[in-house]
Amino acid sequence: MKLVVAVVQDRDSQAVTGALVKHGYRVTKVSSTGGFLKRGNATLLIGCEDSMVESLVTVIRNACEPVAELVTGSPTDTAAGMPTSVAVRGSTVFVIEVERYERL
Repeated sequence: MKLVVAVVQDRDSQAVTGALVKHGYRVTKVSSTGGFLKRGNATLLIGCEDSMVESLVTVIRNACEPVAELVTGSPTDTAAGMPTSVAVRGSTVFVIEVERYERL
């Protein structure tokens, strides 16, 4: 059994959760904030059997795409405070071994 923790952009959260539910996964959504861009995210918690991890990650990958965004920071953050293009990943996924799982 695995616990998959996926951090996705707010704008993708409905598409990702909808796709996961459509494919038969149960998902819990927790609102979170990213440290780099300080924008809203959704942290998704999904339990699944070991054999289903790759298909679950594929569903997440297909439901959210990375985009380039312009970020303006202080002069110490970027060259002379000019907007800088950064790649904002579609999702960050962690797969964690679960010792015990009970649905009560």
